[in-house]
Amino acid sequence: MDKQIIITIGRQFGSGGKRVASAIGERLGISVYDQELIDNAARKSGLSPEFLKQSDEHRHIFGLGGILGLGRFWHNPGNLMDDNELFRIQSDAIRDLAQQGSAIFVGRASDYVLRDMKTVDVFIHAPMEVRKQRVAERLGITPQDAEELIIKNDKTRKDYYDLFTLGDNWGVASNYDLCLDSSLLGIDGTAELIISFCEKCLSLQDK
Repeated sequence: MDKQIIITIGRQFGSGGKRVASAIGERLGISVYDQELIDNAARKSGLSPEFLKQSDEHRHIFGLGGILGLGRFWHNPGNLMDDNELFRIQSDAIRDLAQQGSAIFVGRASDYVLRDMKTVDVFIHAPMEVRKQRVAERLGITPQDAEELIIKNDKTRKDYYDLFTLGDNWGVASNYDLCLDSSLLGIDGTAELIISFCEKCLSLQDK
C-alpha cells in the first residue's frame, strides 16, 4: 500500500490474532507491534522490559521498591505506579509509533488509544473448540487445561480493555470496523480478507 494504513487488532486468546497480524505485516511490508511495543515503552519510560511484560494487559498496582529491584528506575511520590500510569506509558508509545508510518498494533486497547486517527479496527475471534485445539497443541496441554487458560486470558483482556476505554466493551462488534472468525478462512485467508478490506477503505477515502 502506498498510503499510510494503521490497523489495530483485538483478539480472543487462541484465535490466532497475532499470527494474522504477522501475516498481514509480511504481505504489506509494515511493522507489527506487540512485544516490540512493550520494549519501546520501556526504553522511553526508563522501566525495564521485564517489569512491563509482567504488568502488560493486566490490572495491578505495583510497589516498585520491592519488585525485581525496580525502585531505582522510577521515582514518584510513594514509589508507587498505578494502572493509569502504566497505560499512559504504553499509550504514548503506541501514538509515537503510529505517527511514524503504517503499522499494525496487537491488543493493548490500541483502537481506543488511536481513536483520533484514521485506523482500521479489527477483532479476531473463533469458536471455543477451535481455540482449545490450537492452544492445547501449541502449549502441549490438555483440552480442559486449554479451555481454563482461554477463559482466564479472555477475562484478563476484557478487564484491561473495559477499564481503560471508559465504557467501551471488549469484543463487542460495534466497537470495531471488522470482526472475523479466523476458523472460517484460516490464518492466511483471514489476513488476505483484512488486507482487501483495508484497500477498499483507502479507496473510499479518496472519493
